[in-house]
Amino acid sequence: MPRTTHRTLAALGLIGSLALAGCSSSNPLEEESGSAPAAESGAIVVGSQDYYSNEVIAEIYAQALEAADFEVERNFTIGQRDAYLPSVESGEINLFPEYSGNLLQHYEPDTEARSPEDVYAALGEALPESLAVLEQSTASDQDSYTVTAAFAEENNLTSIADLSTVDGELTLGGPPELAERPYGPQGLADTYGIEVGFEATGPTTVEDLLAGTINVANVYTADPRISTEDLMVLEDPESLFLASNVVPLVSADVAEEIADVIDPVSAALTPEDLVELNVQSSVEQRSSEEIATEWLTEQGLN
Repeated sequence: MPRTTHRTLAALGLIGSLALAGCSSSNPLEEESGSAPAAESGAIVVGSQDYYSNEVIAEIYAQALEAADFEVERNFTIGQRDAYLPSVESGEINLFPEYSGNLLQHYEPDTEARSPEDVYAALGEALPESLAVLEQSTASDQDSYTVTAAFAEENNLTSIADLSTVDGELTLGGPPELAERPYGPQGLADTYGIEVGFEATGPTTVEDLLAGTINVANVYTADPRISTEDLMVLEDPESLFLASNVVPLVSADVAEEIADVIDPVSAALTPEDLVELNVQSSVEQRSSEEIATEWLTEQGLN
């Protein structure tokens, strides 16, 4: 049975009481190997990857908890999943911003789940007993097919399926490996019946899209340039891409205790919000603390 929401967790009786270079403003918690789980000290330890977008979300979680009178410790900029996940599984870190699809593939590499709902349900089943996930956000950081806003308006595009109505040839750009990925040109043809040419544009993908060398680009949904360059992420109604929504990964024994604070954060965090938060961090070079405080105030959550 999935350990997904705090309501499900309560029913099961599993709980006690709940990358681009950017500015870093962390307050790391130095812990020795073999230390007791942080929850035993009474503090909720919030962690983050060494990635500006993830750190901003973690700081939002931390400040929301502090506003609700929780004692919070921060252990930010740890690194990638292999570096931090053992500490989350052991309970040394109690709360971590994760991405549903990528985390599911860590525990279940051969998963066939693709939609946000299916991925979230499968993730609840795949997690070890020590962990749970709270409510996921609509915000995501995943592969997408993206066009310029001008191209979308000219061709009346809102979803990938609408590309079938575009007159003329379509050229898809992205990293060289996209050519062989299941969501690449062949996957696009198999899922949506849309034939495209392919150009291996690599790190200049967005620049090529803006220049018109390509007209569809493989871009991550939280890329700040979606806002700064007036791009549009096409909806994916057939779930060509593995959904990877922002989801709070928590220690099961503190999940219900903090769910009433963190679930409203997830409900408020939209895809557009995440892009804008990333712009503030990576482009405007504002601190994570300042960004988090302003966003929480705007949402009435602090």
